[in-house]
Amino acid sequence: MTAESSPGVFDGKVVLVTGAARGQGRAHAVRFAEEGADVIAVDICAQLDSVAYPMATPEDLEETARLVEKTGRRIVAAQADVRDRERLTEVVADGVEQFGRLDYVLANAGILPAAGPQGHDITAFTDAIAVMLNGVYFTVDAALPALLRNPDGGAIVITSSAAGFTSVSTEFGTMNHGAAGYTAAKHGVIGLMRHFARSLAEKNIRVNSVHPGGVATQMVLNEAMAEWAGAHPSFSLAQQALLQLPMMEPRDVSDAMVYLCGPTGRYLTGVALPVDAGQTLK
Repeated sequence: MTAESSPGVFDGKVVLVTGAARGQGRAHAVRFAEEGADVIAVDICAQLDSVAYPMATPEDLEETARLVEKTGRRIVAAQADVRDRERLTEVVADGVEQFGRLDYVLANAGILPAAGPQGHDITAFTDAIAVMLNGVYFTVDAALPALLRNPDGGAIVITSSAAGFTSVSTEFGTMNHGAAGYTAAKHGVIGLMRHFARSLAEKNIRVNSVHPGGVATQMVLNEAMAEWAGAHPSFSLAQQALLQLPMMEPRDVSDAMVYLCGPTGRYLTGVALPVDAGQTLK
């Protein structure tokens, strides 16, 4: 069968993915396209001063679009900052106009502003909250009008972190504004998830969160984070998984996204799902 004719879990469906230019977001967009979904892909594609590692570029988002189109599915890819509610609303509306519907929301956009001297600036805290807490709320808010038009409901999955259950900071030396902001935001989205799960259940819209441990993306595998982890052995120790497995790849998290959004997850809502090889059991 060709990519266009292959049956998939999400045939005829549409997914919104934030932070889609690379890493987990790109993996989710491509995986959902492989399962038959058309994709609305959003990424800021710009650098934040509070982030010590290089962030995604417009070329990264173009590559995501190319990979989605290679599956035979359609994509609307747009540069947008999840902190900008009006811009998000415009992008979602444009995608829905082109595709006719919206079924799934993967609120994935995130930053890790704990490393480097930037982590000690108060903007590292405010940016973390703005992107990963406010930005999640704005993403869901922008998507809700289209989701609510579906008679069969839909699904929302929020990307939290293992740090949604514990703390990025592991000792006094790792305590900074960026670590605090990341930890607070990733804890906070559990509350948002439960708020939406209860509120939207009667509309048959399921809402869950995933909590990955270390994933092999540019957010984790970069010079600034390597230096920070090397200077603080307690941080590296806290990231170790219990299962003797290689470091997770983005597609491993995509498997959880497919599970939660697809028919296999039809009885799941309000669930904070660890995908961390036992990291948070220690």
